[in-house]
Amino acid sequence: MNTFSARSRTAARRIRTALLNLRDLLLSAGPLALLAVGLLVLAYWWLKPAPPKRVTLATGPAQSAYAEFGQRYQKALAADGIEVVLLESEGSSANLQLLRSEQADLAFVQGGTGELQPEDADTLESLGSLFVEPVWLFYRTDSARKVVANGRLQHLSQLRGMRVNVGTAGSGVPTLMDKLLEANRVDPGELKLSQQGQTPATVEFLAGGLDALVFASAPESLMVQMLLQTPGVRLMDFPQNEAYGRRFPFLTPVTLPRGVVDLAANVPASDVRLVASTTSLLAREGTHPALLQLFAQTAQTLHGNAGWFNRAREFPNTRHSELPIAAEGDRAINEPAPLLQRYLPFWLANLIERMWLVLGILLAAMLPLSRIVPPLYQFRVRSRVFRWYGKLREIEDEMEVGNTPAQALRDALDRLEAQVEKVSVPLSYADELYALRNHIHLVRKKLPRSAA
Repeated sequence: MNTFSARSRTAARRIRTALLNLRDLLLSAGPLALLAVGLLVLAYWWLKPAPPKRVTLATGPAQSAYAEFGQRYQKALAADGIEVVLLESEGSSANLQLLRSEQADLAFVQGGTGELQPEDADTLESLGSLFVEPVWLFYRTDSARKVVANGRLQHLSQLRGMRVNVGTAGSGVPTLMDKLLEANRVDPGELKLSQQGQTPATVEFLAGGLDALVFASAPESLMVQMLLQTPGVRLMDFPQNEAYGRRFPFLTPVTLPRGVVDLAANVPASDVRLVASTTSLLAREGTHPALLQLFAQTAQTLHGNAGWFNRAREFPNTRHSELPIAAEGDRAINEPAPLLQRYLPFWLANLIERMWLVLGILLAAMLPLSRIVPPLYQFRVRSRVFRWYGKLREIEDEMEVGNTPAQALRDALDRLEAQVEKVSVPLSYADELYALRNHIHLVRKKLPRSAA
């Protein structure tokens, strides 16, 4: 029973010693740790490394290529916890207005179809060119035979007198067509122009109410793919597409290869020369850099494959940009993926990448300050022992003066020794505790023999 009690007391003493040591360590290093945490919180609040969870992307009309790509971006960014709100619009010109009015954070904008303002270079930036959008000019063969016997149109001047739909004003296609008609010395008044949306215009076109339709869209557009395979409808060939590319910097000559739409049915039956503008992903000033990085990296996946008009990895690129390229877009397109993002989730890699400078400065500041922690800890532990030396000195001084009875001195030493017995220190400081006990014993020897 006595052995068990002794073991219990020993265990309790060890636990008490460990708790005291932990308390001293926390009191010594705690202020420094609180300072570091406070600086980190302040830096996090100032830098805002975490992107917002909601972003607005202006796309285009329903069933357009922009709407299709918007849904792909929405699905891809949902994997990283970002909600992409798709804002339907009439097209590129409307998207520019949405960016300027801050109703959208990012938007698809086609080169040459929107009127850029001088101040746009300061408030908007590009994440790179994503894909080419040819000018699809579909016409009815029966209408074309009234102009040429073979029913094949090859020049915009042949559209004189025809009923042509050029899309809504917000799509930017009317602006583009005005430039092309002017270059061909065709007065828009010589055509019966209309500005209907894609769906109603296509319905009227197929019913014979229109002679021609003009789209500026990626081949992913359902309307384009349907019209390419519709009997009695033909896609206009641009034999001068190289000249268009030289005259207009935002246009690129492209070729729709024979059979690329349907190899089995040989659609189209021959190569079709077209002119195309380049579509970019624009962002307004103030959009979080992490969101720009995420969109630019997603663009590599969505637009990097081979298509009807490009080989693999030709897009996205930083060419043909009418606005400054964002740093995040340039890195995503022209540099390999960041090392941390290859092994860590995006949110964690982004946090480290955007906080590394702060962490470095904080580490440089904390290292010198951390040198005071060991001496402070040592002082607190040794103070458990040294503070009793003051009491021992008082007893010894009273003994030398001789005014205090010897028995009272003995009782004071007994109380002091009992209190010192309760002192716990780490093993590395045990020599100082035993030295204190030895000094108490030496003072006790100085007591008069009657008290001893």
